[in-house]
Amino acid sequence: MRLWLGTLRQWHWISSALCLVGMLLFAITGITLNHAGQIEASPVISERQAHLPEALRTKLLTESPEAGLPSRLRVWLENELNIELADRNAEWTDGELYIALPRPGGDAWLSLELESGELLYESTDRGWVSYLNDLHKGRNTGTAWSWFIDIFATACVVFSLTGLLLLQRHAAGRPITWPLVGLGLVVPVLLALLFIH
Repeated sequence: MRLWLGTLRQWHWISSALCLVGMLLFAITGITLNHAGQIEASPVISERQAHLPEALRTKLLTESPEAGLPSRLRVWLENELNIELADRNAEWTDGELYIALPRPGGDAWLSLELESGELLYESTDRGWVSYLNDLHKGRNTGTAWSWFIDIFATACVVFSLTGLLLLQRHAAGRPITWPLVGLGLVVPVLLALLFIH
């Protein structure tokens, strides 16, 4: 029994150490998301215009792409706009290229018309609060962050379950333990049933 309790405590403190920063981040962004309408944001929008080099434009006109992003065009766009276009979806419609570039805390897009060679690029930065809120939701964050959220959630489950087992172990000496656990269950259920329609 003593060995089991020691193992349980070890799992509890290790999972709590792994979860500490993530739980603080998710708790704080839970508050900012809940009050998103009251937190003023001042998006910063920047626009850029450029023209496709004539040689590249002529080549693209003769070999009109209908899907994907030709490598020479991708290199030019990345250098011209200082952006990364790997794995981005390039949409071609009637000789016009459109690429959406969403990211946490902002958005961007570019449009290129082959006939005139005119490039338009717009980038919106909604600030740090929006960035952290998007991390909370996993919006436009990519595979690595998605894996982090899954691993973090698993560590939170381990932390919660080992905490519950430790509560059970020590509940005999603390009579308020189970009423508080019950309150933690009943309050959200009642709020959901009575006030969420």
